[in-house]
Amino acid sequence: MPYEKEPDHPGRGKTEFEKFKSWGSVIMIAIAILFGLALQESKANTEIDLQKDVYLFLHGRRDLQENAENALVTRGFLKEKIIVATPNKVGNVGDYMAMLWKPPDPDQIKIQQITGVKEVEPEGMAGLWKGVSRKDIDTIRLE
Repeated sequence: MPYEKEPDHPGRGKTEFEKFKSWGSVIMIAIAILFGLALQESKANTEIDLQKDVYLFLHGRRDLQENAENALVTRGFLKEKIIVATPNKVGNVGDYMAMLWKPPDPDQIKIQQITGVKEVEPEGMAGLWKGVSRKDIDTIRLE
């Protein structure tokens, strides 16, 4: 039985098709990931109606109000539509909530859309917002 030497390099001995197949799989996975990220970004952009009111929750961090408003305006929201949230007045279905996240040292703003508003007895700091249901829409960096 003749002696068969192992290839010096792991890629040697492979046909051109086998090499292409290996790299092709890596490239296809990378494209799929990038396409998914782009689709997610596009979906977030198309879902948000920038003409709606957006209620800003500062979670006690009034020192970050200007930064948060600037970030929302940069995202496309109208300055005059940004309302600092209070416990005694809630938004309407379709409006947005923008929360500094994650308290106590936020580094981002979580944007949520109001999907339902039930009448409730105000409770604690949440007040009437206790009856508001919402879904996460987007997150933007707070700088």
